Amino acid sequence: MEEKNSTKAIAVDAMGSDMGPAEVVAGVAMAIEKGWAPGNIVVVGKEEVLEGVLEEQGLSSHPRIELFAASEVIAMQDKPIQSLRSKKDASLVRAVELVKLGTCGAAVSCGNTGSLMACATLKLRPVEGVSKPALASVWPSLENRFVVLDVGANPQCRPENLLHYAILGHQYAQDALDISKPRIGLLSIGTEEGKGTDLTDQAHNLLKGLGDQINYIGLIEGFQLFNNEVDVVVTDGFTGNVILKTCESLWKMLKGLVTEEVRKSPIRMAGALLMKGGLKAAKNRLDPKKHGGAPLLGLRGTVLKAHGSSDREAIANAIRIAGTAIEHDLGAHTLAAISNANETLKDQLASGN
Repeated sequence: MEEKNSTKAIAVDAMGSDMGPAEVVAGVAMAIEKGWAPGNIVVVGKEEVLEGVLEEQGLSSHPRIELFAASEVIAMQDKPIQSLRSKKDASLVRAVELVKLGTCGAAVSCGNTGSLMACATLKLRPVEGVSKPALASVWPSLENRFVVLDVGANPQCRPENLLHYAILGHQYAQDALDISKPRIGLLSIGTEEGKGTDLTDQAHNLLKGLGDQINYIGLIEGFQLFNNEVDVVVTDGFTGNVILKTCESLWKMLKGLVTEEVRKSPIRMAGALLMKGGLKAAKNRLDPKKHGGAPLLGLRGTVLKAHGSSDREAIANAIRIAGTAIEHDLGAHTLAAISNANETLKDQLASGN
């Protein structure tokens, strides 16, 4: 592969999508066409399969698409650690390794979440000063979008983990989502001090000690999440994962309920037809395809987990977010921010808060 733009290149695991490699490659082409990729895109997967897909889509000789062969695929049902041991030439593994080698600046995969998290953590290692990486998720709000972390990487956390998650979320919101001064909130059961758990109380005290290093707005409650009051929501992986899956389930239930009720009478059907434009606009605002997947933050490299059912638009948007993170030098900014915070709070961290 050519050396030019190597650090701006993005590795894309083409074998992890439920919709197949052809849809992933179509997403790669869309991202390039829209100008969302800052460098070349390295498509990783089974050579014989991808050569056929690239030829079918007229992309075999595309100057910005490269093929990197990987002979194995980690399936959704594979156990993370076992799969990494038994499938060392898997497309997911090779995509992460390209980031480790410095050939690519970021990796995108729709594959097995546990395997991707384990692979990225083991091969890239956490940023100096961060003990545990976090899996983040980007959600829509009334006016914009916000980041929630952790949503499942670490169910059990210490106060310093939540401190680092706040900084990781702050930096990601700035460098990947273009939010200039993100508002950081620590999720609790009330906004009054002392109303949460020992974990939230201690993390709250640490975050207050950062001063103007981040825009910490204090403790927040669940009903504030979608009202454009916060840009980064910090919580432990257990709570974050429960919220994520609850919201996904609620959204599916509401869609089904509305569809069922509308179909009960011709008058309702006619009303829905009149509202078609507004309903479509609302759906677009809520569409997870627009939000670029879930980044694994706190590692020495950028890795994004796209949904297993991602279509070409979702893949293209994940590449867009990865490209923005590369262009804004997310890794270097994160390292500096973590170092500054640890230095500022070294006495509190040393004493166990």
